[in-house]
Amino acid sequence: MIVGGPLGIWIPDLADFRLGKGPRLRGLRLIHTHLRGEPLTRDDLTDLALLRFDLIAALEVGEDGLPGEIYLAHLTPLSMQGENWRCLDPVAVGQLEINCRELIPALESEFARTQRRIDAQDPRDRAILVHASSAPRGVIEDSLNELADLADTAGVIVLDRISQRRHQFHPRFLMGREKLMDLSIQAFQRGADLLIFDQELNPSQRRSITDLTEIRVIDRTQLILDIFAQRAHTREGKLKVELAQMKYLLPRLTAEDSGLSRLTGGIGGRGPGETKLESDRRKARDRIHRLGKELESVNRERNLRRSRRNQNALPVVSIVGYTNVGKSTLLNGLTHSRVYVENKLFATLDPTTRRLRFPRERDVIITDTVGFIRDLPKDLLDAFRATLSELKDANLLLHVIDISHPQFEEQMQAVEKILGDLGLQETPILRVFNKSDRIDPETGDSIVRRYGGIRISALDSKTFSPLLRAMEERLFLMPQVAVEENQPAGLESQDRFPYEPDEKSCKKGSEPLAHL
Repeated sequence: MIVGGPLGIWIPDLADFRLGKGPRLRGLRLIHTHLRGEPLTRDDLTDLALLRFDLIAALEVGEDGLPGEIYLAHLTPLSMQGENWRCLDPVAVGQLEINCRELIPALESEFARTQRRIDAQDPRDRAILVHASSAPRGVIEDSLNELADLADTAGVIVLDRISQRRHQFHPRFLMGREKLMDLSIQAFQRGADLLIFDQELNPSQRRSITDLTEIRVIDRTQLILDIFAQRAHTREGKLKVELAQMKYLLPRLTAEDSGLSRLTGGIGGRGPGETKLESDRRKARDRIHRLGKELESVNRERNLRRSRRNQNALPVVSIVGYTNVGKSTLLNGLTHSRVYVENKLFATLDPTTRRLRFPRERDVIITDTVGFIRDLPKDLLDAFRATLSELKDANLLLHVIDISHPQFEEQMQAVEKILGDLGLQETPILRVFNKSDRIDPETGDSIVRRYGGIRISALDSKTFSPLLRAMEERLFLMPQVAVEENQPAGLESQDRFPYEPDEKSCKKGSEPLAHL
């Protein structure tokens, strides 16, 4: 029982009442009085939806204190005329005929049927993607497409996507409160247990959205961190990802935040004289310090390997580019290697090095690197900065671009911005437009003329000749052969450097020469 005032009632915390995963309602019915004879208000229906009440009822009370008509409403599955709730016709309280013991289980069964198209035994999270910004519709759609790819890579089932164009973010909820309420209802109707926001949420926004929707909430940054955690296989990669996770986690540690449960599994306990929250924060800071020390040791080992490679005086070529553009496929094609390749974002996280032999017994070191992405989380970029700094030792960067992607220009700009942030503006860059077999040749030639570079298909070694000639010119013949800026390097020297890759000219080691 709760008591309100003339302006409304305050509903206490209902966390102790059932609200499990799936189509279950709260197990509570809210019956309250209206003193002015009005029907259910928008606030009443909002409480019904957000708190998942079995039923909500408003009872009229006359000036004589006697009950009048009663108004009732309950939630509805998504399949029923697209409505979020159903308001029953008001009746006199003495004429009310409703069997809640039959109605509530029937509603939950109907909710379960609408969600049954997804395998109930599938343990993966089921998410709704959310984007709020003032960007044009096309940009928003492209961003949500990339977020969906990230979610798929992380092993998340995407049920739906929601967007809202806003010129100013809500300080607490990012998007409008009404829109967030509709989102919460839709998440319940669709059986979603996770909301993934395309924008990075500050700690206050995460808490406010979680409290309002009672659904786990993560943002794009945490999603990328989770992917990196899944993909890291070497000791160094795991250390770097964990360091980035801990730095992301620390300012977001609160007494309770279910959205961070995947990051906080190793943190807990209570220190003497500390609250659990204080203990968690202290342990997180200690862990960050220890990870930093371990990475310093790893960096010293890498610097030693780098100095040994430099003593060999072999040219170094590093393959860079947006995630999932075919960098590892190109490395495999050039060196006849078997580096892991998958059509997912960040399939390659731990860089791999191979040796590539040109004619006249001239070898180069060629390295595959982790893929870039727009708005790469700062903590993650900082954690991998030591590895990426090795790009400064490269004599040539092969910037691989997916020419078939609708946003290849934006991806190209995002990569070159990160390279600029790393201080690599002066390193020679050769743009390699991959997946040219997916577009018509005239369009591909036009793009190459506009931006300069080489057009290839990493799956077809017959397209490598112009690329290998351009690499040879840049690495060995630049003092003798001038390559005009913004022209497809190597094409004008086709007769001078005839070269076709084959098993004899591509030397492959059974193991990487170095793990960066």
